[in-house]
Amino acid sequence: MDLPTPNPDLPHLADVVPSVLAAMGVAGFEARIDLQREVAGACVLLIDGLGAELLDTHAADAPVLAGLRDRTLSVGFPSTTAAGLAAVGTGHRSGEHGFVGYTFRLPQAGVINALRWRPHPWGDDLRATVPPEQVQPLPTTFERAQSAGVAVSVISGAVFDGSGLTRALLRGGRYVGVHGLGDLAAAVVDAVADRGFCYGYHSDLDTLGHLYGPGSAPWRMQLRQVDRLVESIVAALPPGGLLAVVADHGMVAVSEEETVDIEARPALLEGVRAIGGEARARHLYIEDGAQDDVLAAWRAELGDRAWVLTREEAIAAGWFGERVSDSARPRIGDVIAAARGSAALVRRTTEPVESSLIGHHGSLTAAEQTVPLLLANG
Repeated sequence: MDLPTPNPDLPHLADVVPSVLAAMGVAGFEARIDLQREVAGACVLLIDGLGAELLDTHAADAPVLAGLRDRTLSVGFPSTTAAGLAAVGTGHRSGEHGFVGYTFRLPQAGVINALRWRPHPWGDDLRATVPPEQVQPLPTTFERAQSAGVAVSVISGAVFDGSGLTRALLRGGRYVGVHGLGDLAAAVVDAVADRGFCYGYHSDLDTLGHLYGPGSAPWRMQLRQVDRLVESIVAALPPGGLLAVVADHGMVAVSEEETVDIEARPALLEGVRAIGGEARARHLYIEDGAQDDVLAAWRAELGDRAWVLTREEAIAAGWFGERVSDSARPRIGDVIAAARGSAALVRRTTEPVESSLIGHHGSLTAAEQTVPLLLANG
């Protein structure tokens, strides 16, 4: 089997925040990426879904972003928001921070939705019974920076304040809840002007990519708005200020002809106790003694639509980074299916909304794996 492996020549998304804080002279952080200057105040702004290939293809819609194009980053597996935000928030890869999917199994709770902090596909909020700080106990980059004396702000949607995902991955510093592009830009500018560090987040490009497809007219119009957002922040950067724009993943438009409804194929369900992940990256949790049969059935049914590996094969291939912690290991499926090309592995009965989407991500193609690092200095 021709397996994809992480590109060792690309820095990882997890390297960005430690490198920015190192450039600010914050004790305890190493410059994994050489930013080649001292920084007085900085922001790492994450644009959800802004893949490197998408930006390069649609550079005419985003001249400011294209003009700042610097290096290319890898986001690792899975290429999804929960794992990407965990990389930013902890400075580690998925095998260490343990956010191995959009949904994944916890021994004490079953399969949970990491973005909603609820059982998957439905159920009550789990924050009281599954504390986010215990699911992800590593100190965050923000906590470490604050302990070192830096004024830290997390600037994101007001609706996410106190969410399970925020508590698990973005805790530390002052949470600034925003409602639109205007107050996002203003809060970033204020934080950098005060010689602090902030993390900013914008989600709408990803949402429109899911709904209409990456590169669609609505997606391109939103990309233009993101370009204006970044332009307004760059124009207001003070001397010594730094803006680093990144993304958590890219995106592909899936093909109906290459889409497989798992729940419509009985052979794909035999021996499978639970299913996690998402349409481009599935975790299969297997009944005792059924792994070989499940592996064979999925490989036979999917053919060249997906790479289908055991947990140990995927770990050995480096999909989850160099190290996989004891707590992260059981969250990874006994069998993993990572979609190739324009394939999608949907569950139309259990996940009707997700299954209806045009744009998806999660797998190991370059379109999903690579994101831009865009740098602007005051």
